[in-house]
Amino acid sequence: MKLLATVFAIALCVSLSTFAGGGFTSLSPEKAYPNDAAPLTSGGEFEGLFKQIQEKLNAQGFDAGPANGAFSAKTQAALVQFQLSRMLPASGALDETTLSALGVARAPSAPAS
Repeated sequence: MKLLATVFAIALCVSLSTFAGGGFTSLSPEKAYPNDAAPLTSGGEFEGLFKQIQEKLNAQGFDAGPANGAFSAKTQAALVQFQLSRMLPASGALDETTLSALGVARAPSAPAS
């Protein structure tokens, strides 16, 4: 019985290590989104920030689509995969922790008039 438990534990560890070795990004679900999908939000004043994020994600192997400054479902899916790969909360949101991990600084906001 003890031998069976040991064999089961080893098999479980080997199975789990298979998932850990490739990481979540090996599945690349963001590639299923078309490059010309409608943006989730218009870039507006954040177009430059969105473009930087797309460039950084693409450079690191996450398919964020074209670096056009439009935040699409494809960009968000790539962002989630990036967050998972860095063990960050997989929110798909551009929080300060995620921006820092990407090496992108949020531009200071203009003072209210």
